[in-house]
Amino acid sequence: MKKEKMSRLDDFLKAEVFVIDTETTGLTGAPKDKVVDIAVCKVILGENSVEKVYSSVVGHDTSKWSPELKRSWIFENSDLTLEAVSEAPGEADVVREITEILSGANVTSFNFSYDFDKFLFREPWSLRSKIKPSKCIMLASRDVCKIPGLYDEYKWPKLDEAYRMIVRDDPAGIKGMQTHRAMSDAVMASYVLLRLHDMRCY
Repeated sequence: MKKEKMSRLDDFLKAEVFVIDTETTGLTGAPKDKVVDIAVCKVILGENSVEKVYSSVVGHDTSKWSPELKRSWIFENSDLTLEAVSEAPGEADVVREITEILSGANVTSFNFSYDFDKFLFREPWSLRSKIKPSKCIMLASRDVCKIPGLYDEYKWPKLDEAYRMIVRDDPAGIKGMQTHRAMSDAVMASYVLLRLHDMRCY
């Protein structure tokens, strides 16, 4: 019995969840919209730690994009530029690197249905059979934040709302300002996950 308890403790201390964030050209999803920025953090539950694992702008031939894509919200509301996307590592290279990192791992994001159902489970990412999906952080945050909704008792919180309401002392270092870049948002979401885990809500 003692050995079994020690084994469970060892498993907990080693438990890892990879948190991914994407920035995209729109809300419709692939193939119309594109992933233009992606980042991965590793949350080690037993150590209560967040490790930055991967971050890259995703390269595309923007000369072939429609005016609508070139004027995407992300380019107007963050420091990511169309030029940076044109000059970044190609999409195929980023897909290969992300797949190598996440294959067989426990993976989640703040808005799992958006990041994965609309993009990362679709081509060219095709991660559905390669990862072990973990609970959506946004869904786990809903009944903790308890923000009144128009149609339901509580609405789904935005990342900055959940971070502000759940996380203490700004460990992500955003100083009250969400940058809407993939790595910054992945770090924020990771600390929300850790806090939810501490509260036994994840």
